[in-house]
Amino acid sequence: MDYSKITDNLYIGATPKAKDYDLLRSLKIQLVINMRFGLPPVRELFLPPLKSLWLPTFDSPLLPIPIRALQRGAEAALKVMGSGGVVLTHCSKGRHRGVAMAACILIAQGMSAEQAMRLIKEKRPIADPYAWYIRRRIVKFEKVLSTQ
Repeated sequence: MDYSKITDNLYIGATPKAKDYDLLRSLKIQLVINMRFGLPPVRELFLPPLKSLWLPTFDSPLLPIPIRALQRGAEAALKVMGSGGVVLTHCSKGRHRGVAMAACILIAQGMSAEQAMRLIKEKRPIADPYAWYIRRRIVKFEKVLSTQ
């Protein structure tokens, strides 16, 4: 499985295959945030304590990731992390949408957008949080969060 550990309780990866779910459990992952539009979670793979949150989004500058989707993901992640759980965010290749979601989780934990993007790039070199349309959503999430 293609994944990277960003912090002790946050991973980013490509879409896991059915055979990868035992590995996810061994990593103590309790929440998988799926950012892929055309690939809903397979319920049979999510045996407790493993849960899924599907936030279908597109990897396109023409269809920006909704801020509300990023808020929902960050809220769910913080709840799991607050009780000692571990979260995996993923999209197709773990380069854009899953990265945006992970950055927003880090921002919700107190990092700046720049700190979050830098940490993700350092821990997952394939990640591209600086793609203009991804960076724009991460920065907007930070601004929205700061006004709440």
